[in-house]
Amino acid sequence: MSAKPSAWRAFAQPSAWTMFFFGFASGLPFLLVAGTLAYWLREGGIELKEITMIASAGMAYSFKFLWAPLVDRWRLPLLGRFGQRRGWLLLAMGCVMAGLLAMAALTPERLAVFVALTLFVAFAGATLDIAVDAYRVEIAPASAQGALVATYSLGYRIALIASGALALVLADHAAWPNVYRVMAALMLVPMVACLFAAEPGVVRVRTEGWAAGLREGVVEPFADFFRRFGGGIGLVVLLFILSIKISDQAIVGGIIGPFYLDQGFSKTEIAAVTKVYGIWVGIAGAFLGGVAVARWGIQWPLLIAIILGAASNLLYLALIGADGDIGLLTLVISGENLAQGFLGTAAVAYLSALVNQRYTATQYALFSSLIMLPGKVLGFFSGAIVEASSGGYATYFLITALVGVPAVLLFFWLRPRLRLGGDEEPSGVPAEDA
Repeated sequence: MSAKPSAWRAFAQPSAWTMFFFGFASGLPFLLVAGTLAYWLREGGIELKEITMIASAGMAYSFKFLWAPLVDRWRLPLLGRFGQRRGWLLLAMGCVMAGLLAMAALTPERLAVFVALTLFVAFAGATLDIAVDAYRVEIAPASAQGALVATYSLGYRIALIASGALALVLADHAAWPNVYRVMAALMLVPMVACLFAAEPGVVRVRTEGWAAGLREGVVEPFADFFRRFGGGIGLVVLLFILSIKISDQAIVGGIIGPFYLDQGFSKTEIAAVTKVYGIWVGIAGAFLGGVAVARWGIQWPLLIAIILGAASNLLYLALIGADGDIGLLTLVISGENLAQGFLGTAAVAYLSALVNQRYTATQYALFSSLIMLPGKVLGFFSGAIVEASSGGYATYFLITALVGVPAVLLFFWLRPRLRLGGDEEPSGVPAEDA
């Protein structure tokens, strides 16, 4: 029996810290087309209903599986000389940077073009996610993936602090276009890291002709999923994935920024509590989720995480009429971010256990897209729900908690019918085939 690899050696490998920079790149555009953008739009006099629709540009992340096969198989001209993965990474990072600079130049005063640019940045950010996930899987063996995910998450959350807290603080002292120019400049750091990064040494399967290429890249990843799980159970698994994080994603977008402002909090206070303190609480929740999965496996911690994640949205009811009470905001953010961090780790573990590593990039893109889609759709209509309901924000937060119920019911239906593979070889099979 071979000795277990050293944790220190796993974290010391160059690819672990490459993933830190790539995690930063992935995290930077996310809030700039969703949460942070909502503050800029609100201060620009845009109506709440329009804000939540515009800030739902992040739904592009929920459809990234549609073009994941292209990223997986097409070697780019010119940039392709850096390699299959690094070529796409450089293209996506460059597009994010260019899009943010264009948003700063045009501003929401030219709303139609500004919205188009927001969608462009979201599309580039989603493409970057696909390339980063594929790079991570291919650059190191399974035994080192834990370290890579950890350093990726650290970089991602630091980017959330930069694009959330730092951006809000800067916006209290500078014009929003200048804030977005600063954010665009930060993308230079991971771009330089990408130039010095190693390209994964993967020998790729080449196919003859477009028909064979489409079958291997597009058809087979999806056909493989239903071959392994069966048609009926496979469809229920997909429904379960759709329901897991609906409560979480429903408050990530444009509604939460205006909600904080309407309760009397300043942008600096919001940044300090939700974008700095809250991020670190989320990291603690993610760590607790990792411990729970290691101790009790994937499924029961996931059930607990779904329940806590949905219930934590009810904490926002306590903030209605808070009139700038920082202590109350801190308490609410503590509970909500701890629960969502726990849910994030459990959900990633579950999705990873469903993937066939022959089609990792495409299948993981599909699963990670589906898990965010319903919440983003609900968030798209959040402003209209708040404005149309007599209960206002309270009605919306109640809805976001109740939509977690189907996930719990689907969990108990799947539990006796589905066995998940172990950590050493993540793959799922129907329980009757075990």
